[in-house]
Amino acid sequence: MSKDTPQEEVEVDGAPSYCVYTDYEHGVDVDDLPATGAESEGVEADVFEELRAVEDPEMPISVVDLGLIYGVDVADGHATVTMTLTYTGCPARDYLQEDVRQAAERAEGVDTAEVELVWSPEWNLEMVTDAGKDDLREFGVSV
Repeated sequence: MSKDTPQEEVEVDGAPSYCVYTDYEHGVDVDDLPATGAESEGVEADVFEELRAVEDPEMPISVVDLGLIYGVDVADGHATVTMTLTYTGCPARDYLQEDVRQAAERAEGVDTAEVELVWSPEWNLEMVTDAGKDDLREFGVSV
């Protein structure tokens, strides 16, 4: 789907979907975004703290504040980071995923980590935290 295709929100099996032409396997409720780890505790909070050190490769903004992290789940020493990218054709996709995976593994209590890349809901500027918006303005991007 091109960026010019209009998107409208519809309900699909009780979950939001933002493109009426696409069937998403799963997604995250937009009301839960941005996932900043503010309510997290223990190892999960430690993972979010490590993720805050990961910056977008094109601008000095944390992937957490940019709103790319949709969730963190830690069980039995294994962390799963659910994230998206600003657009599907991101040239730094592999680099960023590996950086996020390594950051999650640096958290105390995490032995292994994986990154689950999702496209639903689609990233937009509303997912950027206030701190992220300040960083974008400082970088010279109008938000």
